[in-house]
Amino acid sequence: MSIINTFDNETPALINPNVLAAKKPGFPDTAIVCFGEHFIDALDELCGMEMLDVMIACVNVPVYKFTYEEKVFAAYCSTLGGPATVQLMELMAEKGCKRFIFFGSCGVLDNNIPPLKLILPTEAYRDEGTSYHYAPPSDYITVKNAGRLDEIMTELEIPHVSGKTWTTDALFRETAGNTAKRKADGCIAVDMECASVTAAADFRGTQTYYILYSADSLDSDEWDSRTLGKLRQENRTDFMRTLLEIAAKI
Repeated sequence: MSIINTFDNETPALINPNVLAAKKPGFPDTAIVCFGEHFIDALDELCGMEMLDVMIACVNVPVYKFTYEEKVFAAYCSTLGGPATVQLMELMAEKGCKRFIFFGSCGVLDNNIPPLKLILPTEAYRDEGTSYHYAPPSDYITVKNAGRLDEIMTELEIPHVSGKTWTTDALFRETAGNTAKRKADGCIAVDMECASVTAAADFRGTQTYYILYSADSLDSDEWDSRTLGKLRQENRTDFMRTLLEIAAKI
């Protein structure tokens, strides 16, 4: 049986999130999830944070809380890849979190998109494994709150582009042939978690908001790292200021 046929909505899971996490009264209902500890440092610089909890996904993942515009948020740095990212989201949801605002880098499949551009995925190509355990097979999955994010960012006059993303869990197997196929489909970005997160959130009834920023590029014969791994802390702080503006509207 192919992995795309593993969705089983007829029999119960043998392990559920409540085995590893418990409801916590007063737990923040909205979390900002970043891929990179320096973004958490930037949030701390802007808002001041305090330790709230610790989750385990092979490594200890600290969870913080902070207040912005009189609303209490949680924040944590997720590990890379769909499986661990979904596991952490499931544990946070079990504790009481209902909304997740994800923010991380992506590669672009169109060099007309400059470095550090904000990108809103509208659909994610399911080139990974996790999503097929949470949703019936399909090539793409719709990112449901992309339209709402577009409205918010337009209202706030935050420049951005919207389009399809290619979610893959094999960083070093983004081949020229597969890249060409995804570009032909209309994908403008490549990431490692969006399809997984979207499928799991849809299955659980959790609200997710997904924002990427353009880093490296695959739109040429050779990979171009561009700004990947080269962000200055002021860039991270600017991104977090923008994310806080958006979070306040959600």
